[in-house]
Amino acid sequence: MSLGLLIKFIGTIMDLLLPYILAHIIDRIVPTRNLSLIVLWGICMIVCSVICMAGNVIANRMASAVARDASRALRHDLFSRIMYLSCHQVDTFTIPSLESRLTTDTYNIHNMLGRMQRLGVRAPILLIGGIMITAHMEPVLTLIMVAVLPFITLVVFKISQKGVPLYAQMQRAVDNMVCVVRENIQGVRVIKALSKTDYERRRYEKVNEELVQYETKAGVTMAASNPLMNIFLNAGLTAVVFVGAFRVNAGVSEPGKIVAFISYFTLISNAMMSITRMFVMYSKSIASANRIGEILDATEDMEGLPQSDIKAGEPYLVFDNVSFSYNGMRNNISALSFSVPKGGTLGIIGATGSGKTTLLSLLMRFYDVNAGSIRIDGKDIRAMDGGELREKFGTALQNDFIYEDTVAENIRIGRDIPMEELRRAAENAQALAFIDAFDDGFDHMLTTKGTNVSGGQRQRLLIARALAGKPEILVLDDASSALDYKTDANLRRALRENCPETKATILVAQRISAVMHCDEILVLDNGSIIGAGTHEELLDSCDVYREIAQSQLGGVVE
Repeated sequence: MSLGLLIKFIGTIMDLLLPYILAHIIDRIVPTRNLSLIVLWGICMIVCSVICMAGNVIANRMASAVARDASRALRHDLFSRIMYLSCHQVDTFTIPSLESRLTTDTYNIHNMLGRMQRLGVRAPILLIGGIMITAHMEPVLTLIMVAVLPFITLVVFKISQKGVPLYAQMQRAVDNMVCVVRENIQGVRVIKALSKTDYERRRYEKVNEELVQYETKAGVTMAASNPLMNIFLNAGLTAVVFVGAFRVNAGVSEPGKIVAFISYFTLISNAMMSITRMFVMYSKSIASANRIGEILDATEDMEGLPQSDIKAGEPYLVFDNVSFSYNGMRNNISALSFSVPKGGTLGIIGATGSGKTTLLSLLMRFYDVNAGSIRIDGKDIRAMDGGELREKFGTALQNDFIYEDTVAENIRIGRDIPMEELRRAAENAQALAFIDAFDDGFDHMLTTKGTNVSGGQRQRLLIARALAGKPEILVLDDASSALDYKTDANLRRALRENCPETKATILVAQRISAVMHCDEILVLDNGSIIGAGTHEELLDSCDVYREIAQSQLGGVVE
């Protein structure tokens, strides 16, 4: 950037010299009628023009490169920071807002960096240098020109002062539009199935119209600067020509100086217009920069505990009187206590919204508990390093993702796992048969979200991904809902017999058949345990469990 600005500086100085040389030729050289001197000074003008042009071209190319590299680094840092935000912070910022900050806001910064390097040196030099040279040539006319500058400065300042908040509002409207677009893309099949295309189109039109209104308001406000500046500049130019004519007629000035002065006035006018455009870009980019800064400056909100003594002799996994609330007003989990012995299997069942997924989020420390503690192998998870904790888990969660890559990479997901381990995981997940049925096997390409495989095949791939890392704790959150009963039974048998490295298995399900063989089953309702025990014990002691079992298994329960 420094080198580019230096080159731009040299080119701009050459631009400033041209009217001065022209005035010298008209007033000093032409009256001598010396053709060789006229040619010599003409060549000087050509050389200055070439240096000016070359300097501007080279500097502009360098400015584009700087803006490109800086924006790339900014996007990288912003993306990295987003990946390390806690789930609570992601909920606060919202995903659509994070997407627009990573795209629209970084583009505004990119645009500002490029334009500021092009105009940020040239415009001030033309403005200040032009005033200095004209003050040397014609002090009286310079005073007339300078008299309009305070009015222009005041206009630019006042308009920019209003522009920044307007552009901030516009970016929030962009967030809303991105949110609607994202929801429609994700739910396009449901929208078509329910014939709600026209409804969603009207919903999009509403947020789009809101964005247009904010954009128009910001654009109109900032656009007022150009005509107001033109009024002051043209008034000043008129006064300069008027006074200059009287001075030439009176013999106190020379025609060449007036021609040069008008050229400098044009340069100064263009410089002022450029400075105005810079303030418009600044107003837009500062709003984006503040939004990006909120992410980059976000502090870690999940503080770890100091290393504590390991509680020996207790079960492998313990929830000790755990309570948690998303909004800090009403508990989503209340006084939850249970344990899973080493090698044990825990089933969790309950109605939608009963707290099943929240329980898993607390276990993997996506959120921190508000009260109580969660311990693994006697150690509070808040005292563990994040990487150490997450490496213990193999997860297949609700709405988990498949990305556009091969089957092997979707199971491996960036981990250094050999092919034999991938095949073993796929076999245990009951996925090996349909993978081998593909012509290219594990090299078969999957589409985004796995739309070229069935729902059951997608779930088995996700389970294979969870098993491939040989986790200590296997977490399956409704991961077998699309499997038929035979495949589900084979999966449970494989998990029980072929995964000795797994020290605890947690199954969250809506189907009784998926959890009925677990060592212990928890029945949740409104974030509390209303039943705990084996399948047979719950049939006797828990009315809710019995009702679910009867509705799903019918006469088998009787």
